[in-house]
Amino acid sequence: MYCLLKCAPLILAVAVCHGWLFGDFVRKQELNEISLWPIPQKFQSSAVAFKLSPASFQIVHAKQSSAGPSCSILENAFRRYFEYVFGDLKSRKKVYDSDLVELQVWITSADPECDGYPSLQTDESCELFSLPPLCSTAPQLVYEDDYGANNINKTEISDFPRFAHRGILLDSSRHFLPLKVILANLEAMAMNKFNVFHWHIVDDQSFPYMSRTFPDLSQKGAYHPFTHVYTPSDVKMVIEFARMRGIRVIPEFDTPGHTRSWGNGIKDLLTPCYSGSSPSGTFGPVNPILNSSYDFMTEFFKEISTVFPDAYIHLGGDEVDFSCWKSNPDIQKFMVQQGFGTDYSKLESFYVQRLLDIVAATKKGYMVWQEVFDNGVKLKDDTVVEVWMGNKMEEELQNVTGAGFTTILSAPWYLDYISYGQDWQRYYKVEPLNFPGTDAQKKLVIGGEACLWGEYVDATNLTPRLWPRASAVAERLWSDKSVTDVGNAYNRLAQHRCRMVKRGIPAEPLFVGHCRQEYMGL
Repeated sequence: MYCLLKCAPLILAVAVCHGWLFGDFVRKQELNEISLWPIPQKFQSSAVAFKLSPASFQIVHAKQSSAGPSCSILENAFRRYFEYVFGDLKSRKKVYDSDLVELQVWITSADPECDGYPSLQTDESCELFSLPPLCSTAPQLVYEDDYGANNINKTEISDFPRFAHRGILLDSSRHFLPLKVILANLEAMAMNKFNVFHWHIVDDQSFPYMSRTFPDLSQKGAYHPFTHVYTPSDVKMVIEFARMRGIRVIPEFDTPGHTRSWGNGIKDLLTPCYSGSSPSGTFGPVNPILNSSYDFMTEFFKEISTVFPDAYIHLGGDEVDFSCWKSNPDIQKFMVQQGFGTDYSKLESFYVQRLLDIVAATKKGYMVWQEVFDNGVKLKDDTVVEVWMGNKMEEELQNVTGAGFTTILSAPWYLDYISYGQDWQRYYKVEPLNFPGTDAQKKLVIGGEACLWGEYVDATNLTPRLWPRASAVAERLWSDKSVTDVGNAYNRLAQHRCRMVKRGIPAEPLFVGHCRQEYMGL
């Protein structure tokens, strides 16, 4: 008989199964044994179980579907999730029959968008049963019985994310992150239903992005011009790997501060600092009074807008140190001419405003850190403001949304701050909408990000430091507001962590105990 399954945005899945029996559904409170993460909006499962055999089970396109074998996103997902479910079992001899033999994926949309990129407007809701690539719950429903056979219970799921923007920020400037580390964490992101990779790709310390237009940026600004850079093909691979998993890639090129590495490859871009009346030999932020600075930014962001397909670029704008500007006599003179007095935040706003106009001309939207808003820069209506400062976080959210701007929150989720014990609980207990404001204001908070800055993180420790701590943020941003039981979350997250270990993700333990998969050499 047919078992009707449905996934969104416009996916209807049908499983062909033998002898489907309908038992009594378990209550939502009894989810512990299945340990889904993030927990779906609505979930019902019966005690009736059916076997899945890798020798006879397959995922196929339904005849009625508008997509078919040429849809690379679905084909990639079919292979990936088959591997997740069966792993090494697929190479064994057939030892049992499948009760569930086929999962048919039916795309009902006239345009299946197989060649498109995920966006903020992507509908990620799922009905009745989760199916890749848009939903990653399905493999979590499969479990091994005492005889080593894979089973799945009769299940109904109605699921959708609470917030549309669920991001992870990784910093590849303080320490270079090899491509394989980035790809491995994109895989972990998909498993935890994150859908935005905020790539803080360059900073003061190094410029690993290899620009076609300005090759000296990485040749002279990276830690090493050949081994510690991201080539155009590397960047393309990251974007495509992410696309296959429903993840957006939003690059951040932060200016006018955090730009020391930029100055190595672009002459006169940075401000010369002075000691008294003489240059000190050091340099500060981007020089905001030279037309050449804006000429460079125009050409550079033209390139960035073509390399990264997402509708948004993160332009930074945070932590600008004014001391170098204050020391420079040419800038002092410019301040007087512009009537800025001694308020250097006005000079910062002057620069940022011109940069925003440059990026807007490329038809891209932009994200900025909260200082840009705080300093009164004129922003486009669709600007996304990221609130990152922990002090007065609620007041900042109230002010930004009160001004009508879309907002994402990262302030409570800086995962580079570590402490002894189960700090994931602190991240889990955050309520993003706990600030004074109207319902309309709170609708402007479209999500949040877990940030792992790179001062003390490189390829050796990034993944275990990030997971499963970031998983706590994932459930807060995906699941219903009422899902707050820390004890229940611990039990589910401990098992979810073991699932990650099974897939080769070295997620650190929550507390004492073990995973069965440890004995498989992982």
